[in-house]
Amino acid sequence: MGKKILVVDDAAFMRMMLSDHLTKAGFEVVGQAENGAVAIIKYKELRPDMVTMDITMPEMDGIQAVKEIKKFDPAARIVMCSAMGQQQMVMEAIQAGARDFIVKPFDVTRVVQAVTKALS
Repeated sequence: MGKKILVVDDAAFMRMMLSDHLTKAGFEVVGQAENGAVAIIKYKELRPDMVTMDITMPEMDGIQAVKEIKKFDPAARIVMCSAMGQQQMVMEAIQAGARDFIVKPFDVTRVVQAVTKALS
């Protein structure tokens, strides 16, 4: 049984693509969420081993969601995903508690590497 992952992104296409990459790499995608608020609920419900979290989303962004998940579970493992390779957002995500950062469009090798590293 692969490690359980929650995929969070406001774009259904991105959730589907990332889930597909992760499943092919041997991970088990246990859930998906379309914004940070839903991600927090699903995290508490599903208790995944790891979360891939988009930064820019409606209702609640990824950085805020990371802070909330980390309050609930300080050991939470989260890898941020964003189309914007903005240094400021990378820093904010890491300070909020993210373990790593991957940039869209995804390089499958880099995604698997970041997820594997965050889980080790």
